[in-house]
Amino acid sequence: MHLTTGATGVAGSIVAREFARQGVPIRVLVRDPAKGAWLRNLPGIEIVVGDMRVPESLGAALDGVDRVLMISSPRDDMVGTQCRFIDAAKAAGVGHVVKFSGKESGTTFDPQAFRGTRWHLEIERYLEDSGLAWTHLQPSQFMQVYLPGALTGVDAGRGAIVMPIGDSRLAPVDIEDIARVAVAVMAADGIEGRAYAMTGPEALTMTEVAELLTAATGRPYRYEPVTAGQKRALHAAEGFPPEVLDLLDEIYAGRRGSPDAVVDLSTHRTFGVEPTTFADFARRHAGDFAPVPSA
Repeated sequence: MHLTTGATGVAGSIVAREFARQGVPIRVLVRDPAKGAWLRNLPGIEIVVGDMRVPESLGAALDGVDRVLMISSPRDDMVGTQCRFIDAAKAAGVGHVVKFSGKESGTTFDPQAFRGTRWHLEIERYLEDSGLAWTHLQPSQFMQVYLPGALTGVDAGRGAIVMPIGDSRLAPVDIEDIARVAVAVMAADGIEGRAYAMTGPEALTMTEVAELLTAATGRPYRYEPVTAGQKRALHAAEGFPPEVLDLLDEIYAGRRGSPDAVVDLSTHRTFGVEPTTFADFARRHAGDFAPVPSA
């Protein structure tokens, strides 16, 4: 039996749908049954209620499980949550944990200078030292973060990408690609002790992203470079708390200071997944990117 966590989040929900699309049975841990109600409509999904942060709530979820895909939100004390979950999995007799991790595509990006990547590295080390078999899945920035309404998404009303990263290039990857790899990884042999980095197939500036959105939607998009302070003020006006503002400041600074990005499609090739281009992603989501501006 296999288990995945985090299925009510952005990435985890796409992963859960991919298991169902491929007809691969999976047990899914949900903390809030109401938020996970939509999962009942997916074939092959077994829903179990529990909280990754509370080991004593995980008995039913971990019973008979031999491999786990571990996903959780960075907003919920990710290090403490995932390390406690690793301990609970080991105590329950789980043999193998696949960590849905992360890795920036910038060639000179310092993972220790950004708490998100630093947290992932800390959890990876804890898992490696746990005595469990481990595998790390390390995608770069998600294409989905550009969707209007996402944390750092496009301002569709103004047709603008407002970012404080200058002309730095990023190599975002479609979560749909990651989900296909995740399903394959959960069934694969010989992956113990391996880390699988993933990027998209192109290293793009924000100007190039705007051009691709324009081509996909038929509506002009532009890149508006701003200072770090201006972007923080915009996020503050959106209601983000100080700890989220600080986290975003760090990642913007890291990307601004790392102008070039690596493209790594080795994981796509290993698991036979065709890489999604940003143009393909933009066309698929053209309706999201091209709302009628409010008067």
